[in-house]
Amino acid sequence: MKCPSCGHLESKVVDSRPTANSGIRRRRECLKCKTRFTTYENYEFGNTAPLVVIKKDGSIELFDRNKILTGLLKACYKRPVTTAQLNNIINEIEAELKSTLKTEFHSEEIGRLVMEKLRNLDDVSYVRFASVYRQFKDVDTFIEELNELRKSRNEKQEKVEKQ
Repeated sequence: MKCPSCGHLESKVVDSRPTANSGIRRRRECLKCKTRFTTYENYEFGNTAPLVVIKKDGSIELFDRNKILTGLLKACYKRPVTTAQLNNIINEIEAELKSTLKTEFHSEEIGRLVMEKLRNLDDVSYVRFASVYRQFKDVDTFIEELNELRKSRNEKQEKVEKQ
C-alpha cells in the first residue's frame, strides 16, 4: 500500500475493522515515515453471475428484490416497521446469498431467510408472513406457530434475565 505522505510502498496494518457495507477499514502505518493512514477495502465476490431463484414448480427466474419487498410490505402493513428496516432485511439476505458463491437458490431457502429476519424484527409481521409462506391449512397449524414463537421469546427473556 503506497503511503500518501512519502510514497513508500511498504506499510503495516495497525487495526482492522469491518464496515457496515461489507468491507474492511484498515489503519496502516508507513514503515518509512511512520505516518498513519486509513484504507477501505470492499469484498469482491468471485461470481458476478446473477442470482437465480428456483420456484416450487421448478421454473426459474432472476432474483428480484422487489418481490421480497412486496411480501414484506404486506406482512408489515400497519406495523411499526420502517421501509429502511425492510430494505436492510433485503440487503442482508442478498449479501448472505452472494456470500455462498452459489448462483441458484430454491425459493424455500429465501423464504426461510426472510422469516428468520422478520422473527427478530416484529412478531405480528412474522406470523403474517409465515401464514402465507407456510400455507397454514387450519387454526391448529397457526396456533402451533404462535406457541413456537412464544417459546422462543420466553427462552430469550430467560437468557436476558440470567445476565
